[in-house]
Amino acid sequence: MTHTYSITGMTCTGCADKVKDRIDWHPDVTLSEISLEKNEAMITMNQHVPIAKLQDLFGGDSKYSITEKGHHMMEKTVHGRHAASDEEKSWLETFRPLLTIFLFITMVSVINSMQDGQLDVMQWMNTFMAGFFLVFSFFKLLDVKAFADSYSTYDLLAKRVKGYGYVYPFIELALGLAYLIHFEPEITHIATIVIMGFSSIGVIQSVLDKKKIKCACLGAVFNVPMTTVTIIEDLLMVVMAVFMLWTA
Repeated sequence: MTHTYSITGMTCTGCADKVKDRIDWHPDVTLSEISLEKNEAMITMNQHVPIAKLQDLFGGDSKYSITEKGHHMMEKTVHGRHAASDEEKSWLETFRPLLTIFLFITMVSVINSMQDGQLDVMQWMNTFMAGFFLVFSFFKLLDVKAFADSYSTYDLLAKRVKGYGYVYPFIELALGLAYLIHFEPEITHIATIVIMGFSSIGVIQSVLDKKKIKCACLGAVFNVPMTTVTIIEDLLMVVMAVFMLWTA
């Protein structure tokens, strides 16, 4: 289905690009076209998104306002059947990219941590965390601007300090390298606890508020919604860092 909206507050192509980036991050949005000249947005969705939810995507950018101008439904048919974009995705389909990455990192870290047929748990955890931060920072670095825009919609610090969203991917990269080379393990664990623990606060708030926004964990590459899965992802790093710090 496609809806047409009026957008106010856009003054340049940069504004139009920012509005598009924010709208595209909603998990139910499949396509958006922004017209600066007409101050319009044509948004194609899997299912109808309330106007209040679209406005929430702009976060602290209160100068942008979106109102419904009128809508019509466009049904796509492929070989006599509705197109897949008009159907709700299953849980497995939605989180397949995230699950695949976790399984890949787990497999590689297990292989790397086997010694004489025995699994070195501490080595596995260290390798897993190195892989986690390196892989996830890679996806964020593919489009830092898009990540920063999305991250600022729910992270407490990124909402107030715009530059933090641009720095965060490099923080994850640094943590990944630190675990990879075993750099000052105690400092690395503490940094992980503080950074990931704080990051999880904004995620938890968004999930409790039932905000339907896109998770920025995989940057702008995959369309993964913000759910309890994201909370588990962040807190898992905190728990592992606490365990490794405690047993060091």
